[in-house]
Formats: sequence, C-alpha cells, structure tokens
Amino acid sequence: MSQIYDGGFLTVLAPGATITTGAASASVTIPNASDGNKPRFIRVAARNECYVRLGTAGVVATATDLLIQPADSAILAVPNGITTIAAIQGTAAGVVSIVPLENI
Repeated sequence: MSQIYDGGFLTVLAPGATITTGAASASVTIPNASDGNKPRFIRVAARNECYVRLGTAGVVATATDLLIQPADSAILAVPNGITTIAAIQGTAAGVVSIVPLENI
C-alpha cells in the first residue's frame, strides 16, 4: 500500500536538520524519527525560495527541482532507500528546515 498523508495534526518528537542554501547545492542526511528509524514523511520548510531534491549520498538539487516558496512548507514521503535531501537557493540564500514526522 502506498504512503498517504491525508492532513491532520503533525507530531514532531525528534530533532530535525537544517540546510543553509546558497548558489551551490548543499545536502544533509534525513533525520531519524524518535524510534531511530527513517521517517515515512518529513516536513520541509524554507525561509526563502529554494529547490529541494530527495536522493542518496551525493544528491544535488537544481533550479528545476521541487520549489518551496518563501515561508512555506511541504510534506514529503520518504521512499525506501532515500537517505538524503539537497537544497539550492532560488534568488537569495536562506535556511531550509527538515523535521521527521512521527504520527503518519
């Protein structure tokens, strides 16, 4: 069965991670949920316009990837085998926050 997020409250119990965006792609390992395992879903929020891509070690984000608008967020499913998220700035540098979601 596919992973589906159908809205509702979010629970965040484990520390997240951040990426400082710039003109070059930067990446970070997707943070584990409180049980020590990779989460099924993550919430990605951006201070400034940025583009993100999920992948494995060495993943590189480009300006054609998923756009996260300034002060907005997206909930992303984390497919099996995916370990890393990369981000690159849009028009200005900023910070991207990635947190594991517990209750979905």
